[in-house]
Amino acid sequence: MSKMINTRLRILPWLILTVCLSLLTAKPKTLKRAEIPDQYKWNLSDIYADWDAWQQDYERLQQLMNDYAALKGTLSSGPEALVTAYQLSDELGMLADKVYSYASLNRDVDSRNNDVSAKLQQVQILFSQFGTATAWFDPELLQIPWDTLSRWLEETPALAPYRFSIENLHRQQSHVLDEEGERLLSYFSRFNSTPRSIHSELSTSDIQFPDVVLSTGDSVTVTPGQYRLILNTNRNQADRRLAFESRNGVYNATINTYAAIYNGICQRDWALAQARNYASTLEAALDDDNVPVDVYLNLIHEVRKGTEPLQKYHRLRKQALGLDEYHLYDSSIPVVDFNKTYEYDDVAAIIEKGVSILGKDYGKKLDQAFHGGWVDVYENEGKRGGAYSSGVYGVHPYMLLNYSDTMDDMFTVAHEMGHSMHTMYANETQPFATSQYTIFVAEVASTLNEALLLDYLMEHTRDTKERIALLSHAIDNIAGTFYTQVMFADFELQAHQLAEEGKPITAEVLNGIYRQLLEDYFGDAVAHDDLYDITWARIPHFYFAPYYVYQYATCFASSAKIVSDMKAVKGRKRKQVVERYLNLLKSGGNDYPMEQLKKAGVDLSQPETIQAVIRHMNDLVNQLEIELNKL
Repeated sequence: MSKMINTRLRILPWLILTVCLSLLTAKPKTLKRAEIPDQYKWNLSDIYADWDAWQQDYERLQQLMNDYAALKGTLSSGPEALVTAYQLSDELGMLADKVYSYASLNRDVDSRNNDVSAKLQQVQILFSQFGTATAWFDPELLQIPWDTLSRWLEETPALAPYRFSIENLHRQQSHVLDEEGERLLSYFSRFNSTPRSIHSELSTSDIQFPDVVLSTGDSVTVTPGQYRLILNTNRNQADRRLAFESRNGVYNATINTYAAIYNGICQRDWALAQARNYASTLEAALDDDNVPVDVYLNLIHEVRKGTEPLQKYHRLRKQALGLDEYHLYDSSIPVVDFNKTYEYDDVAAIIEKGVSILGKDYGKKLDQAFHGGWVDVYENEGKRGGAYSSGVYGVHPYMLLNYSDTMDDMFTVAHEMGHSMHTMYANETQPFATSQYTIFVAEVASTLNEALLLDYLMEHTRDTKERIALLSHAIDNIAGTFYTQVMFADFELQAHQLAEEGKPITAEVLNGIYRQLLEDYFGDAVAHDDLYDITWARIPHFYFAPYYVYQYATCFASSAKIVSDMKAVKGRKRKQVVERYLNLLKSGGNDYPMEQLKKAGVDLSQPETIQAVIRHMNDLVNQLEIELNKL
């Protein structure tokens, strides 16, 4: 049970969005949460009516944890005892999901609220204590001979939901310690999340973004949302440079603190890998999902060989923008004046039409998800940046975003709605024990939604400027979700190898790694800015979980393959491809992710799957060049 709770908490923070189609209220011109209309904010009463109800379940959770800990020594007495333990584990997991989510979601909309932060810490401390009290479970289960367990699985239908978990535990047997060892490691569980918490506080609660005066004379606070808006819409390069230098300068001011935090991350990961008898941090991180190390290494190898389309794209942008020097802060501004805005209240119908190929049931679920207080839409003071979708089993997904009416924001809605749909299908189909899909497949649904939306928009416009904007978005999506995430994965691997080799990890060293990566991936297509060397300091995923980001790239490759298969056929054959895809969503976490993807028609062990994305990138860049020449 402790392992299950920790796994769910590790996965919880990531997905996002939607909207109330019927509402016509304009975007709020305020950062004060109380002044934002309720229809654009979460309705957390679907989880608990109030904090009193939360407190009751928190106390019930404590009691159930005590009941579970009391089962120590009973597992070998027979299959009924094992069923009892697993079913209580499920009850605990579902309750913990609600208790944690309510506190976490409340905190994410106002990280300055110390009372809510204290409640979240309260839950985390409880989970840590429970992990220590239940460290006996895996070692005790592994003491039961496999022949006996196998017979119990065959003869006891009630154990069916737990077969995959039991078989997976036996696969990892050499990395499970004895009871004393597991209990010793559990003492550090609270500390293990401390570096991430420190980074979050430093980057969200305590950070002070500066005010800058733009060339228009307007004074703007360079919050994450405003920073994206300036880079996406402001055609004055000096303004973009000012926003970049001001935003990155804030992180650079405490760069040694960030380096100390990240050093702690790398040292923690290496210590845990050694404690569990892994040869490297990479092997330890990938083993939970049974992903071969070669999949990670080959991904980096193939992408490093295929950077020319990325560099060609930026050279083309430099020419189209008429810039003497082209910097990364110039990479978001559209190459043509196409300033169409996409109000949040209009995007639902567009997205629903875009993904109609996925069938009526998918459409009905989308319509449901676009209503009812599932989405926290707009930026407010103290709110967590970015976007995510967090599922609560037995309730529904909650989606957070910071929407600002851009084309990118519309695609973000489609992206995060893919996560929410994945969660809805998995939770409807799977028992709690196998409902949580792995991060390795999580981004397939989100990037597939984006791809279908792009195809729909491209098919319904003949406007050259809009086609250029859409092609640019598609290319940027590959650049950001594929190339950049592989570059991040490259960084993580190099930084962790320093810890494994006993070498120092300082701000200067980390800056050096990142600078070399920028040169390797972008070549001379982009002018270098020293402040980009510190990008590693502000990427929350580096501090969230080791070797997380590479999965964005593998998922992108997977969704590209599935969309290609859908478009290549029609009629019954297309329905079969769609059904295989929906079965992937429905499968939750009932198998290893590589196997789940193979059933959907994707084999990530083959270099061709990665090379196909690079070829697609090249084709899109060439198509963009043709459209630009029309102007």
